[in-house]
Amino acid sequence: MRRRAWLTLGAVLIGGGGVVTYATASPSDPGAPGQERRPVEVYGLALKGTAAGERKLPRTETEQFSLVGVSWTGALKPLEGTAQVRTRGLESGEWGAWRSLELNAAPPEEVEAGMRGASQPLWVGPSDGVEARVVHEDGTTAALPKGLEVNLVDPGVVTEAETRVDAPEPAAFAMDESPSPSPSPEPTAPPSTVPQPPVTSRADWGADESKSPDPSEYNTEVKAVFVHHTDGANDYDCAESPAIVRGIYAYHTEVNGWNDVGYNFLVDKCGTVFEGRKGGIDRPVLGAHTYGFNRESAGVAVLGAHGTGAASSAALASVARVTAWKLGQYGADPAGTVKLTAGATQTNYFGTAFTAGEEYTFKRVSGHRDGFNTECPGNALYAQLPTVRTWAAGPVDGLRIVSLTDATAKGSTYYTKGTPVVRWSATTPAALIKRYDVLVDGRSVAGTSGAGYAKRITLTPGSHTVSVRATHQSGAVSTTDALTVVAETTAPVFTAAPTLGLRAGTVNTGSAPVTLRWKATDDQALRQVRLLTPSTATFSAAAYLSNRTAKPGIASTWSMRAYDYAGNHRDTAATYTPVILRESAAVRTGTWSTRSSTSYLGGKSYSSASKGASLSWTFTGRSAAWVVSRASSSGQAYVYVDGVKAATVDLRSAATSYRQAIWTKTWTANARHTVKIVVVGTSGRPTVTTDGLVYIR
Repeated sequence: MRRRAWLTLGAVLIGGGGVVTYATASPSDPGAPGQERRPVEVYGLALKGTAAGERKLPRTETEQFSLVGVSWTGALKPLEGTAQVRTRGLESGEWGAWRSLELNAAPPEEVEAGMRGASQPLWVGPSDGVEARVVHEDGTTAALPKGLEVNLVDPGVVTEAETRVDAPEPAAFAMDESPSPSPSPEPTAPPSTVPQPPVTSRADWGADESKSPDPSEYNTEVKAVFVHHTDGANDYDCAESPAIVRGIYAYHTEVNGWNDVGYNFLVDKCGTVFEGRKGGIDRPVLGAHTYGFNRESAGVAVLGAHGTGAASSAALASVARVTAWKLGQYGADPAGTVKLTAGATQTNYFGTAFTAGEEYTFKRVSGHRDGFNTECPGNALYAQLPTVRTWAAGPVDGLRIVSLTDATAKGSTYYTKGTPVVRWSATTPAALIKRYDVLVDGRSVAGTSGAGYAKRITLTPGSHTVSVRATHQSGAVSTTDALTVVAETTAPVFTAAPTLGLRAGTVNTGSAPVTLRWKATDDQALRQVRLLTPSTATFSAAAYLSNRTAKPGIASTWSMRAYDYAGNHRDTAATYTPVILRESAAVRTGTWSTRSSTSYLGGKSYSSASKGASLSWTFTGRSAAWVVSRASSSGQAYVYVDGVKAATVDLRSAATSYRQAIWTKTWTANARHTVKIVVVGTSGRPTVTTDGLVYIR
């Protein structure tokens, strides 16, 4: 029986001097919310006619409620119009915005006396005031159904967990892993091909079983699952979910006049699954959720409104788990289709006409709108049903190897020392995955649960294929593309140690231009070579030289490290000292004059315009560079090495420059050498100016 609140009439002034009546519901069992128990209460407030085709309830103060809807006489009579409500928050005292109610809720297939037509209930949270209006959508003045009223539900506080100050989060509610008691042993509960998800029992969410005294009815089997949304706000706290379920239960039994909650299961945005209609969660309980097709299906409702806002991944995962489990009891593929026999003549949301007694093809996982003329489960959730089907049926979707730690890729091949960590991911939730296996050359070498995402493996030297295989709870298997992985522990080899030679460029007392050369190789794949001292640099595998500078007069160790793609490495080093031989250290012939300038090395240089004048330096080293000044008037010089003419060098330059290493020579090893320069006496520009010689030992 529906309980009505006692109403106290009063009057308030409104703008313009008008007066409207209001109704106040007398308290039933007041108490501090969340601190002491109080029963579930349902109130009915009549919608009065203010004009033809219009019904209103002015702003009305009431006792606490959290769920609201409208109902009318006649369970099968549609309400062709718009129903809107606005409520006042219990804590804030503020009136919220107008919100539309979803009116095309499914009626029961077998109408009994006392059943009423009703909108979907709207969860609004703790409130103490309501205003409502119902009008025809097209503005016509046709009569609205009789007995229109606003129904308010206070879900109360009925469980021990809710009365504690430190009430636990939803995950702490007792999860019933075993079937709920059934009033009779028939029908039997067939085992499923997939595991049962945790389900919060009716006792744990606080069902008042006195509201549904009739015995449960059963179908022969579950051929399909219809997905719904319950409407209402999506910003609820998951700790409120048991109260929301109680509110829906009270609304269905005391407002609609049904013998129980319509859905077989309800799921909140955190993924908690609640037992809906009684009779045993593992049995094919007849529900009241999808008019015309209840006899061969089960109904799962997601708490909240999903017309534009998508359902959470946690909610989708739980819907998929429930769906897979229920259909798995009857060997049905959640990704498949099935023929259902219509129990009523009607038209669905898409305009498809059904005739009672005829068979029609449905997806095993369908939306409410597929069987009835309703927007439920909302456009956003309806668009997510393919994901539910894929997650429920398997194989594991979106499986891929994310990375191979302790291994490096070169093209499509990975190289490792032999113990890489394989990391993977999948879009199918872990709860729907039975296990993962890491395969090496097609054989499982490591495994983990569906919650795993990484595993270290050991590879023998050589080339292998590595992949990850996922086994869905349905038994369906999917495998990633195989990676080619080479395991090796051989370090690279320097076939030529680092050598240093002088090069052309500007010489300073603290810096000489040099070229560093090396040669490295690897039995598999050389990755890079790094210079470690006296400075740092990283070079590609193809590189073999680098132009750098060295400090004269300082013995510097040039250390290098070669890496392969597996991470193996080898070091090598060599020490070199650049030395500056000033012009004054040379053996002279002919006429030379001293020039002074801060632009010269050490502030001085030698200059000669005399044909045949010479300077010679003798040293022990492996590389040498002649350092000069250049200008437009500079002439030519011959260079002799160990008595043999090696080059003719023209010092002419459009721009004047100083301290230029203009001629260089490098030998394979240290040895004693003599470098001699001779003035050519070039016509019109005979002058040669020299700063000295630099060599490396």
